[in-house]
Amino acid sequence: MDRPADQGGGHLTAPTTPAGAGALNAELDRLYAGRFSARDRQGKARLWQVLCRSFFDHYVPAEGAVLDVGAGYCDFVNQVRARRRIAVDLNPDTVTAAGAGVEVFTHPLERLDEVIAPESIDLAFASNVFEHLRGPDALLQVLGALRTVLRPGGRLMIMQPNARVVGGAFWDFFDHTLPLSEKGMAEALGIAGYEVIESRAKFLPYTTKSRLPQWPILVRLYLALPPAHWLFGGQMLVVARKPGASAGGSP
Repeated sequence: MDRPADQGGGHLTAPTTPAGAGALNAELDRLYAGRFSARDRQGKARLWQVLCRSFFDHYVPAEGAVLDVGAGYCDFVNQVRARRRIAVDLNPDTVTAAGAGVEVFTHPLERLDEVIAPESIDLAFASNVFEHLRGPDALLQVLGALRTVLRPGGRLMIMQPNARVVGGAFWDFFDHTLPLSEKGMAEALGIAGYEVIESRAKFLPYTTKSRLPQWPILVRLYLALPPAHWLFGGQMLVVARKPGASAGGSP
């Protein structure tokens, strides 16, 4: 069921009270404030502007609805161009990070279909989210909720650390709990009823805090050179599709 959104702070907000939030969920704002300084967040925002203009915009339906799953500081959803933009995250800082016109739902990902209407989303995007889930069952719950809100033919894009590629560095962050490779992700998507249509074992570097320069011209060059992905990539990119007829064309 879609909940009415209230105007606030230059963006749309629809706060809810998360049920059963654990100790870590209650500390998400402190965790990420400590992990990413204000300067880090500014740098990430500039980086994501380049990523969206040079790569992700090709997947985004300009006249459709886009959902940022586990949006965090809204690096993706603030940059994309779409008729409707939605962010879901338990981090209370997401509300203040969201740009004008972005609808924010502070709600558990496993139950996002409680606040977003069925078959209303054209593209869902999850960047560095699923590795934080408590296990395979939770992943299947989130994938099931996303399948409910995606329209037939709608797409789910997943970008996250490839545990097979990054190895022990996956555990450098204490909230990483679910290690997956692109093969394991594809298997989970198949069980959840999706069709995998694109899979890249290596895409972006593992962390934005890498020593690689992030000047816009170099980021664009990196994106245009797949061999560079194989040299420096630590994150996978998987795109899946909800089966069914597409009423308005694929994004």
